[in-house]
Amino acid sequence: MTDRTGIFAGDDPFRIAQDWLAEADPTEPNDPNAIALATVDAAGLPNARMVLLKEIELAGPLGGAFVLYTNYTSAKGQEIEASGKAAFVMHWKSLRRQIRVRGLTSREEGAQADAYYASRSLKSRLGAWASAQSQPLDSRGTLMAEVAKVTLREGPLPKRPPFWGGIRIVPLEIEFWADGAFRLHDRFRWSRATVKDEWEIVRLNP
Repeated sequence: MTDRTGIFAGDDPFRIAQDWLAEADPTEPNDPNAIALATVDAAGLPNARMVLLKEIELAGPLGGAFVLYTNYTSAKGQEIEASGKAAFVMHWKSLRRQIRVRGLTSREEGAQADAYYASRSLKSRLGAWASAQSQPLDSRGTLMAEVAKVTLREGPLPKRPPFWGGIRIVPLEIEFWADGAFRLHDRFRWSRATVKDEWEIVRLNP
């Protein structure tokens, strides 16, 4: 597309996403990698919540993916497991840009998940063991008591919990959006029918 230049230029949407995130890193006041992750429950009712995107992969058999981490027994973990799909939007107020992604999901439960878990602070690693994420909790005191219990049980080098790991989102659709004067925004959608297909790139009306 002849007018896809500047911040939209390039043949790899994952590289463009990486570049935008890197550009936002020094300008966003908090968590430039925050995303609003959307899933759907068994009744078809949508859920959305803010989480942190931990990696944008360029390589791989499917040609790129977005990776986050969670407790698989949480609401989002169960909804992703049931549907095999997820969507998210990443928005940077400082850049006045956003990226929207919709795609297919799979678990990351291998060495990559182990390495990320090990990179977290000890308290965060123990917290992953202690929290029955999304389940009812009678008090914060109960949660802290559970943290104390798992601290004694797991010790200073806790292994990654079997119920906690990565979610890889392989997109079927990525949209790059940049603010324009008079609300005449620039939007480019990359889409494909399956993960093995070539990308179709279309400019969208604002």
